[in-house]
Amino acid sequence: MSTADATRTTVDAFFAARADGDTAAITALFADEVDWLLAENPVVPWIRPRRTAAECAAQFDELMAHVVPEDARASIDTYLVDGTDAVVFGHLSGTVRATGKSFEGPFALRLTVEDGRITRHHLYENSVSIAEACTR
Repeated sequence: MSTADATRTTVDAFFAARADGDTAAITALFADEVDWLLAENPVVPWIRPRRTAAECAAQFDELMAHVVPEDARASIDTYLVDGTDAVVFGHLSGTVRATGKSFEGPFALRLTVEDGRITRHHLYENSVSIAEACTR
């Protein structure tokens, strides 16, 4: 299997685990230490610095605790793999449970996979829309 194929296999497993809400599988896919980047946003409870596999996987559970699950959506427009790196472009939307306000916008996600585990997770999203939805 080529490096790119191995990367795609791991990233596909990551998306499947996220879709299934399988935190144990997500945790197993992250390396022990992860280069995590998601711009800090003090008004968004699920956006914070993370470093370990468990902390990274917990982001999904925290997100689902704060949004209306039936309204949470993410679609992928482009999925590129080059060696150990995968870049995904898409659109996400949801409704914050505490405020009833919606958010939406494009996203870009850069993942790096080494030895079958995700070592880099950099997410770029419409943080302004998300922050506004979290503010009463």
